[in-house]
Amino acid sequence: MTGSVLRAGLIGMGAMGRNHARILLGLDGVELVAVVDPAGDTTGALRGVPVVPTVADLLTRGVDYAVVACPTGLHEEVGLELAANGVHALIEKPLAPTVEAGRRLVDAFEAAGLVAGVGHIERYNPALQSLRTRLEAGELGQVFQVVTRRQGPFPSRIADVGVVMDLATHDIDLTAWVTGQAYTSIAAHTAFRSGRQHEDMVTAVGQLANGTIVNHLVNWLSPFKERSTVVTGDRGSFVADTLTADLTFYANGAFGTEWEALRAFRGVAEGDMIRYAIPKREPLLVEHERFRDAVEGKESDIVTLRQALRTVQVAAALLESASSGVTVSVAPTTTEAQPGPR
Repeated sequence: MTGSVLRAGLIGMGAMGRNHARILLGLDGVELVAVVDPAGDTTGALRGVPVVPTVADLLTRGVDYAVVACPTGLHEEVGLELAANGVHALIEKPLAPTVEAGRRLVDAFEAAGLVAGVGHIERYNPALQSLRTRLEAGELGQVFQVVTRRQGPFPSRIADVGVVMDLATHDIDLTAWVTGQAYTSIAAHTAFRSGRQHEDMVTAVGQLANGTIVNHLVNWLSPFKERSTVVTGDRGSFVADTLTADLTFYANGAFGTEWEALRAFRGVAEGDMIRYAIPKREPLLVEHERFRDAVEGKESDIVTLRQALRTVQVAAALLESASSGVTVSVAPTTTEAQPGPR
């Protein structure tokens, strides 16, 4: 397909769908030919792009690929229809609401030989890309701990999943990706405070394959937004703020003490602080560029369905732990490697 304009479709014009439409309308080498949404274009943002009621209607327009931004509960149905008709797909995260549905999507797209990816957008955040590169270069030494905090007001657009599948999947994916390590176990508690059938708060503790411990605090009941990832290791701590795309390094300081009681404690002192200057491109635009390149047959580092399935498996284990009250082991799979943007 290299050298020709790709014909793209979009399925869903909710809050995230409108952002996808904005990117697709200006993406080099791509033409947005139609959008699927039974409600039509209620915002007027599509600049005359036709809106059709069903995926079948979209398929009649001859699309090369489609962006799936409908509710999570519809991902399997829509994805299987696209795969059966030979259409490449970029599916919003999470891949599916259950592990079983995710596996069916993986099998369908692989059997059809199609390009398929999942929109784990944090992998394209400049702060996390820089963090991953620095961890790979050994700048932190051995990684001891990863702590994430993701809090904010309730997103009224979400109706079919809880905070684990909607938000915690971001942190599960980015943790495995920046460290290059898979989860081996997870323990969690959830809370239901907003009167909905799905959980709206979760705190989780886990372990990665190399012994790194992780902690995730996620809710959508806070009146402020926080998106923080802290990685601590031999040489200090990296703090990534993905709202501002800032990355800061806090170095361990060398110190000596004459206090006999403290000599046996092998701790650290406050050292230098560095805030890195990072080029800040919009993550969603980069995500679309990478997927376009993959569809064109170019080398590209999209988030594969198998990688996204692993994230759904960990999220399911988290919910199982919260329900049962015990730590849940996460079985190794063939999806352990977490390649991504450099």
